[in-house]
Amino acid sequence: MKKRLLISACLIGINCKYDGGNNYISEVERLKEKYELIPVCAEIFGGLPTPRIPSEQRSGKVWNREGEEVTEKFLRGAEEVGRTARFFECGVALLKERSPSCGYGEIYDGTFSGHLTRGNGIAAAKLSDMGLQIYGESEIRKLL
Repeated sequence: MKKRLLISACLIGINCKYDGGNNYISEVERLKEKYELIPVCAEIFGGLPTPRIPSEQRSGKVWNREGEEVTEKFLRGAEEVGRTARFFECGVALLKERSPSCGYGEIYDGTFSGHLTRGNGIAAAKLSDMGLQIYGESEIRKLL
């Protein structure tokens, strides 16, 4: 039986990105040989639409570019991602880097200027607290 890998749905080509597109990376095809892929999108799980206004974290909360606080939706989505990880007994996750949900170690700084800061997305932090080993898409070769 293959190990289960929680993966940001946008990385496998699902159009759930804020702009309605995806972040497909072809290496995920090779992951299917080794893992059962469990796609998740915390932002959709939290009730946000696709497409949606881009969001970033600032001062412990999540704000969209129009100044609306959307923290509760991000928290709800993170809970659902955590529930999915538990249900499927995932110990590893491959997540979209720099995302306010899935970024791990580095996220956008909340100014919508493209600048990065140390930190974790809301869902990535939840999964890390649960003990999952987290990789960003630039680290996919470590999983192959």
